Order: sequence, then structure tokens, then C-alpha cells
Amino acid sequence: MSFPKNFLWGGATAANQYEGGYLDGNKGLACSDTITDGDAKTPRRIMIELANGERKFISRFEDVPAGAKAVIDENTYYPSHVATDFYHHYQEDIALLAEMGFKTFRMSINWTRIFPNGDDKEPNEDGLAFYDAVFDECHKYGIEPLVTIAHFDMPLNLAIKYEGWLSRKTVTFFENYCRAIFERYRDKVKYWLTFNEINFLRDYSTLGITEASNYAKQQQAIYHVLLAGAKAVILGHQINPEFKIGLMVANILFYPETCNPQDSLKLQEVERNFKDFYYDVQCRGFYPEYKLAEMKRHDFKLVTKTEDAVILKEGTVDFISFSYYNSAVVSTREDATKTGGNQLAAVKNPYLEESEWGWPIDPTGLRLCLNRLYDKYRLPLMIVENGLGALDKIEEDGSINDDYRIDYLRKHIVEMKKAVEEDGVELLGYTPWGCIDLVSAGTGEMKKRYGFVYVNMDDKGNGTLKRLRKKSFYWYQQVISSNGENLD
Repeated sequence: MSFPKNFLWGGATAANQYEGGYLDGNKGLACSDTITDGDAKTPRRIMIELANGERKFISRFEDVPAGAKAVIDENTYYPSHVATDFYHHYQEDIALLAEMGFKTFRMSINWTRIFPNGDDKEPNEDGLAFYDAVFDECHKYGIEPLVTIAHFDMPLNLAIKYEGWLSRKTVTFFENYCRAIFERYRDKVKYWLTFNEINFLRDYSTLGITEASNYAKQQQAIYHVLLAGAKAVILGHQINPEFKIGLMVANILFYPETCNPQDSLKLQEVERNFKDFYYDVQCRGFYPEYKLAEMKRHDFKLVTKTEDAVILKEGTVDFISFSYYNSAVVSTREDATKTGGNQLAAVKNPYLEESEWGWPIDPTGLRLCLNRLYDKYRLPLMIVENGLGALDKIEEDGSINDDYRIDYLRKHIVEMKKAVEEDGVELLGYTPWGCIDLVSAGTGEMKKRYGFVYVNMDDKGNGTLKRLRKKSFYWYQQVISSNGENLD
């Protein structure tokens, strides 16, 4: 066994980090459009306007107080407004992907291009036409679009007017959005993902809720997201039974620090809360007992409707997709040395190297993740994010020698290959993150680059936006052409 002939080699992007053109084509404001730049030391911020009209910046989005709303500050740089400008470069960029030999291109549709306010009665034709052009360009080169419906974003108007996903009305607005894109692109898109890294939806910027640290608010909002995802699966299959609709979870592999049973109990708690719950609901169609017990301990009961149980059960996904960048260590020791990594503070692993941004590098962990997920759910898998954020340097001759990125990806593909060949895992595809350089979601930086293609832009949006092929561009080209056999 090796990778199947129809294996989906490609790369991944997100509209709010890559697309730009934030008001072009009658697009509305999204929550992501209110998030400033930042860096590894300075958190990204959001300006809020309080009920009394006072404005101020905050850096903890879960602390947006009730009655407040996010607003744009005209004197502040917002990376999503231009990003790396796929909106005006999509033909050039897709040609570069085709040159690498991409079989699939993971991208997201910007909800506010289709429904600028979220609660509009009719979709925006300009937005629909833009994605028509993008998908047509992909198909010209034989590239299969893999489309994320909601990628860390939602219309700002829904956050202000309805408090985002806290309102059941947002489920209906999302269903309207899905219907519009499913019907429009029923013959152009086969593979869909509902919510990007659904287990990272937790504050004003992603859920649209104020006081997001409030347990009851957060759990009710997440319930509505899961219900909306199930409705999307049911609706998609009604519109085109050939659609393949998957979930997307940020999959970090956790290890216990020691064989102390208390560390293993802590590990179980972390895994259930961080990721297992989201897999269980979307793959099995109901809330697991451990989650119900947790809500009971918090003296909280979800507000539901009688038909919801059937919707969750009938709206389970066709396949599982996930991101994998790093693993993490769980410990009960209060004095354990901490490290960073993918918006998660964890215990330092002495057996692993770390990236420039402090993320542990653990290729073997990817094989473990693939096996655990396939053993548990018996659904096809897809790795839709994986990669190394690093500082790239343009040499005097114009070359960009990112051997460190090649080394990272090669080691992960080797473990991916073992999972398929030796363990029998059913793997549909692999789309490394940020195949063309884009803005970092966590820090708002440009200098933290992931792509095979370099984009001339700095952390403050200055640059020509010129595209340059890195060394990894040619390496990945041969990986794809050999179907994963040539990794040298």
C-alpha cells in the first residue's frame, strides 16, 4: 500500500488571512476585520465601543463587556484588509499552485462576501461571482476546491445585533448562507468543511459573544455552532448527494508528563475538553455523557428544541479533517516548565525540538493522531493544516532556501506515509498550511511565514506583493509528481 492514485495533495489558506479586498465587491465587515496586527510579544487587539460611547483597545477578546461592540479605528493597521491580496491575485496564485501540481486547494469563503450583514434577505451577487471565478480558475488546472464555510470569522453585524452564536437566529442565518453557496456551487465544489478548528471558537472574534468567559454563554453558543454544522451536512446532502462534508478540529496530541495516574487523569480531562467532545458530537451525533456531567456540575442546562436531537444524529460528517502542528505535555505539577505552541500553554517536552515561535516539533505525533482518530471513528481522514512558521530570507541571487521547512514537512509526510502503508489508515489528502504566505492568525505577523511561495509584504502591510518561489516550492512539486515517493 502507498498513497492512492487520487490522493489529494495541495495546500491551505483562509480568507481573513489571505484574501484581502475587505470592502471590495460590496463585502460587509467581518469580526476578523476589527483585529489589529501584533507580534510574538504584543498581543493582537480589538477596539470596542462601550454603551456610553467610550472607545478603547482590549487584547483579551473574551473580556468584551455586555453592551459593547467592536469598531474600526481609522488610524490602526488591520492585516485582514489587504492580507496578501488573493482577491486581486487569484489567477496568478492558482497558476502557481497548478505549477506545483496541486490536486486540491483548501480555501474559505468569506461569509460577508455572500451576506454582507449576515441577516440579509438575498445574497450578494458580486461575492457569489467572485468565487465562481476562483472555482473556474481551479478547474481550469484540474484542481479540486476544498472549501471551508466558516474559518474563524462571522459577519460583525451578527455579533453586534444578535450577540453572534449565542442567538439561535444565527443558526438560521448560517443555514441561509450554506444554502446560497451549496446551490450556487453544487457542480463546482465537492469537498466542504463546516467550521475551521471548531474547538478554537471561544470569544468575541470567533463566536461573536460578549463576556465569552461566562460558561453558560460559551456552551450555549458552541451548541448552536454544532447544531448549525449538522444542519449544513443535512442541507448539503439534500442539494447534492455527491457532496462530501467534513468537520475540522485543531488536533494537538497530548502526552502525560509521567506515569503518575494523576497525570493520566489530567490528560483525559484535557483531551475531552479540548478536542474529543467536538469529534464525538459531529461523528456520533449526540452529546457524550462526560460533557453532560460537566454541564451538570456547572448547574447549566442547554436551551434546545425537541427536533435538535434528530438534527445532530442525522447531520454527522462524511469525513474528519484536522490541523496538526505540534504535540503538548500535560502535568499536574504546578512548577513544571511551560512552553508555547498553537495558542496553548503546555509543559515543555525535553525530547522534542521547538520552532522559532516555541512550538514543539513532533512528526511521530502525527502518526499517532491518525491512528487514534481512525481507530475511534472509522471515518476517512484528511490533514488540512500542517507546517512550519519561520523567518524566511531572500538571498542576493533572489533565492529563498527554506531547508528547515522542507525538513519539517518531509518528516511529517514520512509518518503520514507509515500510517497509510503500515497501519492501514484511510487518508484522503494533505494540504499544508499557508501554501502562499499569509498573515498569522495568532500574532498578526507576516514575518512568520509558512508558504512555498513568498509574498513581498512586511508586518505593517508595506511591500509590492510580488510572489517568489521558495526552494520548498520545487521540493513539494516533486513530492506531488511522485505521489509522495520522492521526498529527497
